[in-house]
Amino acid sequence: MTLPVIFLVIFVLSYLFAALCKLSIELNLLIATILTAIAAVCARVIPALDFFRHLVEGTFTYLDVLLLFVIGGIFMMILQEGGATDYIVHAVIKYTGKHRTIALLLLALLMLIPGALTGAGSISLLVLGAPVAAALSYLGVPSDRAAAMLFVLGGLSAAAPPVNIWAMITCAGTAIPYVGFELTLAIPIIGLAAFTALYLGRKTKTQPIQNSTQVPVASKKVHWWQILLPFLTFFGLIIAGRVWPFSMPALGLPLVFAISAVVAWLCFLQSVRIVSLCLTTIRRLLPLLAVIVLVGMIQQVLTATGVRGLISYAVLALPLVAIYVVLPFIIPFSEAVLTYGGAAVLGIPLAWFLDSVGQHATVVIAGLSLLWLLGDGLPPTALIGRLSMMATGYNGPYRRMLRAAIIPWIVITLVGISMVVFSRKFVFLVTWST
Repeated sequence: MTLPVIFLVIFVLSYLFAALCKLSIELNLLIATILTAIAAVCARVIPALDFFRHLVEGTFTYLDVLLLFVIGGIFMMILQEGGATDYIVHAVIKYTGKHRTIALLLLALLMLIPGALTGAGSISLLVLGAPVAAALSYLGVPSDRAAAMLFVLGGLSAAAPPVNIWAMITCAGTAIPYVGFELTLAIPIIGLAAFTALYLGRKTKTQPIQNSTQVPVASKKVHWWQILLPFLTFFGLIIAGRVWPFSMPALGLPLVFAISAVVAWLCFLQSVRIVSLCLTTIRRLLPLLAVIVLVGMIQQVLTATGVRGLISYAVLALPLVAIYVVLPFIIPFSEAVLTYGGAAVLGIPLAWFLDSVGQHATVVIAGLSLLWLLGDGLPPTALIGRLSMMATGYNGPYRRMLRAAIIPWIVITLVGISMVVFSRKFVFLVTWST
């Protein structure tokens, strides 16, 4: 038995043992990573003096992603605290409440925005989950279907551009530029979001808005320009960098978010306590930030011990058809167990291999992203699934909520697999994006 196999077994058994002790997903990953690194030191694969260096270097692997989470989350929480989210949801119901299809489509589009801007579907649920759930209740959508809808839309928002953490991690590990994902992700995700909203929101009765006490009340102190200006700043800076690439300095998404957050704070200066809001946002995001830090550590340790190469070899050894068959199962499962670590452990070797057999890497990674988002509803983590139930107040069996989402789940799986298998047919989306 080779050393990489032994290290892989140690990693898996350590993770399972920690999970049996009912520790958090973050502690499970940390314990498994540290014990694997210790085993590598004992086997003299990693020099003892380099033990801490590998762990510390790994924590900084995705520093840019951590900045996106924090600053993007603060940006969205400022808008929520200022009353912008309640204002928008109230306006949607007020003006389109009698037109179910339009109302559902607009609510679905709203749910995509926070996650798309931050890369975290949980942000969509924390910022818009409660008001959108109230709007769905007003529209007569049953609580299990409402929870299923929020789960699927929350997952889709995490995969939507401009910030897709799964794609960023995979690109960083394969030296593929994070370029060309805008329309490659946006077009299928918007279509899937529309289908999900219309399918799960079907056959319900609309109540008169004046008799509903559940629809969020819009504050009279909020004006439309306060909501529009931060988004104009954000998209204006992004577009300016593309229109004038040689005149406009490369700001980077974290700085663009920071500038937009300052503009949003100035728009809601009287109603937002910025220091308290920042601390609250970081506390809410801490589990996600911890996972991203641990993903970097895992990638560093698995690379140093040869486990990453072993997994890559195992992927390369499988017949191509077998890979396509197991993808709908192993990709969501990797997200359920490792969260974003699945992109580092499986996404990187898969992207390498499929690119080597002639598939288009950008489209393949986009297709895999659609499969990863489904794992956020599976135990043991089920982060977005649990948040969806909390937002809607659904107290029934968890499997009932998943059963309500089965048709959107199947459609998303088919679209994701199609993008992987027939990636060359979708190259035009990458061309349109660049």
